[in-house]
Amino acid sequence: MPALQSCFVRVMVVLNLGMAAAGLQRGWQHATATFYGDINGDETLQGACGYENVIKQGYGLQTTALSEALFNKGRTCGACFQIVCYSSKWCKNGAGAIRVTATNYCPPSYDEKAPWCNQPRKHFDLSMPMFLNIAEYKAGIVPVLYRRVKCRKNGGIRFLLKGNQGWLLVLVYNVGGDGQVVGVKIKSSRTDWIQMERNWGVNWQVVGDTVPKLQGQSLSFQVTARNGRMVQSDNVVPKGWQLGKTYEGRNF
Repeated sequence: MPALQSCFVRVMVVLNLGMAAAGLQRGWQHATATFYGDINGDETLQGACGYENVIKQGYGLQTTALSEALFNKGRTCGACFQIVCYSSKWCKNGAGAIRVTATNYCPPSYDEKAPWCNQPRKHFDLSMPMFLNIAEYKAGIVPVLYRRVKCRKNGGIRFLLKGNQGWLLVLVYNVGGDGQVVGVKIKSSRTDWIQMERNWGVNWQVVGDTVPKLQGQSLSFQVTARNGRMVQSDNVVPKGWQLGKTYEGRNF
């Protein structure tokens, strides 16, 4: 027993020293990480969160897909994480932590050799460039530590308008602060504030008789984040707006 305890102490010392070297503090959780796509980001530009092109929309390749346990049916889309490789010979020395935004979903697998994204596992399927920042290519999968962090975005929240005469779909992206949006309201000069419904991921919608009251009017938005903070952008969409156009509001 003394020998076993001594071994355990040595392991904990090594782990703690490794975390200290990476500048880590408490609040980190255990997970694993792999990568998908190629070095140019192919296969990672869109995904289950609804982003149309993460590079053009300001996220670059600093992105990740989340396992089912983290994805939370798309509610975690837009959240930002710090991730560090640890306790593996494949970790790159001195790499420190990377910062990524959740933009995609890593679905469960029926392959028993690759169950990484199955419940209840917490797993990050990174873009290849992000994985190679912290681990060697040949590793395939590495243990990591992660934590939620504030999102750092340039400029304001963007609202991309899509849909048709009876359906307004708004892609809400470039969200700073908490990053994870839990509620969106819309208002025109002819309406009070209208609660939008989440369609999927970062897409929010208004359907039915309310849509004509929004057409041809200037539009305002209220965006509420997971931490309860709300930011209001008044009249950020001008009269005569068009589907397919993106408009910029305030940010957290």
